[in-house]
Amino acid sequence: MPYAHITGWGMFVPEPVLTNDDIAKMVDTNDEWIRDRTGIRQRHIARENEFPSTLAVEASIKALQVANLAPTELDLIICASSSPEYIFPATACLIQDQIGATKAGAFDLSAACSGFIYATNMAAQAIRSGSIKNALVIGTETLSRFVNWKDRNTCILFGDGAGAFVIQASERPGGILSAVMHSDGSGADSLTLLGGGARYPATEASVHEGKHFIQMDGKEVFRFATRVMGRATQESLELAGLTTNDVQWIVPHQANYRIIETAAKYLKMPLDKYIINVDRYGNTSTASIPIATVEALEKGQIKSGDKVVFVGFGAGLTWGAMTVEWTGPIPAKRHVYPKRYRLFARLRSLLLRAVRLIEGFLSRREL
Repeated sequence: MPYAHITGWGMFVPEPVLTNDDIAKMVDTNDEWIRDRTGIRQRHIARENEFPSTLAVEASIKALQVANLAPTELDLIICASSSPEYIFPATACLIQDQIGATKAGAFDLSAACSGFIYATNMAAQAIRSGSIKNALVIGTETLSRFVNWKDRNTCILFGDGAGAFVIQASERPGGILSAVMHSDGSGADSLTLLGGGARYPATEASVHEGKHFIQMDGKEVFRFATRVMGRATQESLELAGLTTNDVQWIVPHQANYRIIETAAKYLKMPLDKYIINVDRYGNTSTASIPIATVEALEKGQIKSGDKVVFVGFGAGLTWGAMTVEWTGPIPAKRHVYPKRYRLFARLRSLLLRAVRLIEGFLSRREL
């Protein structure tokens, strides 16, 4: 049975930064109040011409460059997002087209902020089964589009960004060692975005009632998160045959500094073993774990051979954890340039659209 290794990683965030002082000009709050309750100082906000797919493409190309893997060698793309570009088509399909992953299957996965752990586990399972060799897993968000900027309890929390992992099959032991996934739909109303689905399609009434904005019971989410973060970490470690003493790093979902702090106390682990960057990005949902991981790798914190735990929670309610033995890229004999495939991808997409137009014209003539 092949092992599933994380061999490439990349992140991308929009340039515009929204500070706590900027938010204080919109609602009754201040920098000290926000930092005290969340640990957040600023967050990145997507421009009008930036979308989940465009952020994801940038992160994906970087991940493929690290892995030294051509997009045409991908077998599967899974995009986890709490703010997908459309209900359908899948954002993953838009990414597949834009990066030139010509043979990859692509689908979206919806598990809110736990989505990246879920998606990475799905890719790892497919690799272990032998059905695929190379997968791209992405978490990408433009949650700022669904924030009510008059609600100080939610508008302070969320930011935009994308992160991506390349997962590859290898005979070398290590890589993704274990994962746990959990859900509890009885708490579904604790964190919601009701509008736009089949129950509340977009209408004048749904817009007026604010159903297209994120709504959250902050106290309930805090209680839930602090209960499950530590437990899920322990579960994942037990499945991998490890303990907290074997772990070099924990990369938690970056929702709230106080939640991370409480989880660390539960596990009796020092905070300096936690990768934390919520102060600079806010809650980027599915993108938060890969963004934090990429930054830790770029700083030289995570090294080959390290045991790392990813742990997250989100709407649903969902939560999960994953234990990884970090190995890095698989050595290759040749060097590839994934960025160059973007031009090929644009030309291919235009050609296929032209072929469909011609086929449509010819079929009408036959009728």
